[in-house]
Amino acid sequence: MKPPQSLATVLEVATMRRDEALQALGKAQRESEQALQQMAQLEAYVQESLARWSQKTRLGVSSHLLFHQQQFMGRLDHAIEFQRGVLQRLQTHIERCQQQVMLAERELAGLNRYADKREQAWRQVQQRQEQKSNDEMAANLHRQQLSPLSWKHTS
Repeated sequence: MKPPQSLATVLEVATMRRDEALQALGKAQRESEQALQQMAQLEAYVQESLARWSQKTRLGVSSHLLFHQQQFMGRLDHAIEFQRGVLQRLQTHIERCQQQVMLAERELAGLNRYADKREQAWRQVQQRQEQKSNDEMAANLHRQQLSPLSWKHTS
């Protein structure tokens, strides 16, 4: 009996899918880390700006300067809100990537189990056939050994 067809190509494709999913997850995590750093920089800049503004207001400021400061802080608030949206989208993307990794790993593990069981079943068939062949050979040998003896005894 021939060995079962190799599942190497199927396993290779499943491994590549899993590896691609892991790469996508890593990329998404790096992008998220960069976005978190940008958020931290924005928040730090807001704090610095507020501290500088607080220093300036002690001496008094014009309404024109107050108007520009409010516009500037509004733009910073908008940038922070935008960055929160980016972070939220990236987190959703990371979760999807994690799901893809889990699915790919589950598929690969299932294929590996199937290939192992298939190989084990083939080996069992081979062992049974070999055992049957050995048993038949032993029986034939035994018959051959008995046959001349029984012929000699009957004559």
